[in-house]
Amino acid sequence: MTKLAVCFTLAAVAFAQQPPPRRMPPAPKKGVCPLPILPALPTLEEPGFYAETAVPHGAIEQPTYTNYAGNQKRMHVYLPPGYASGSARYPVLYLNHGGGDNDSKWTATDSRGGSAQFILDNLIAAGKAKPMIIVMPDTHDCASATPPMPGKDDACSQEYLKNIIPYIDSHYRTKADRADRALAGLSMGGFVVMHTGLPHLDTFSELYIYSSGHIGDAALKQFEDNFASLLKDPGTNDLFRVPLYMAAGETDIALKNGQKDLALFDQNGIRNFWVFSTGGHEWANWRRYLFQTAQIMFPDCPSN
Repeated sequence: MTKLAVCFTLAAVAFAQQPPPRRMPPAPKKGVCPLPILPALPTLEEPGFYAETAVPHGAIEQPTYTNYAGNQKRMHVYLPPGYASGSARYPVLYLNHGGGDNDSKWTATDSRGGSAQFILDNLIAAGKAKPMIIVMPDTHDCASATPPMPGKDDACSQEYLKNIIPYIDSHYRTKADRADRALAGLSMGGFVVMHTGLPHLDTFSELYIYSSGHIGDAALKQFEDNFASLLKDPGTNDLFRVPLYMAAGETDIALKNGQKDLALFDQNGIRNFWVFSTGGHEWANWRRYLFQTAQIMFPDCPSN
């Protein structure tokens, strides 16, 4: 064998022994709607965004209904400016309070209230949020930190599906479809978002969790097990018109719990926004989170 032939042979052997080229993993899919840009949070001490200012104001109503268990319940409903004089239909944000509070807290205007009506009045007047109806039910007797069993609706889910949503759709000019329903909640209300919203993405298309997360490893494991089929389903992301949103303050008592839930969502590839803010488990933060998220709700994109 000639020296040249030996060189070719050795080169061929060396080439054959090289590992095959590494294949790049598939890129994640983009969302069904264009990804919004999260607006900046106001500072923790900034009062202007939730102040009552010289802009058109919406109205607050306090309707009552009888729930599936036969109990009479009250809720607060914000109707955007122009609702009373027009005929337009509106998307609906269902906004949940925290533990120990009731349906009046999101519209309370003291330091321990949400001033939700003024936040939306100001955003709508500035063209930064869609005019929307906000429904604030009283869920103190149905919200639970215990994840429901697979395929089983807990008390709050039953009340939402059987009573709250049907009442709102029949008494107000809503856009009665999943693309125009968002669900948000703070602290204990965050469990309503996870336990009612996640298994019912056929009813809601946007979920916003403020300062909440499962308490203890046992509850987190129960949540992971009971929601495994949904979390692992590659089609779940296609049901979110806006990525799942979670936020907590750096001194928030719910911070570590929320981060564990976030890790579970990340592990399963659930698209999400995570917001880490100054402050703690307090209205100064929850007002800011509503201000931020109201600006990305109900995007203009084809229904799905």
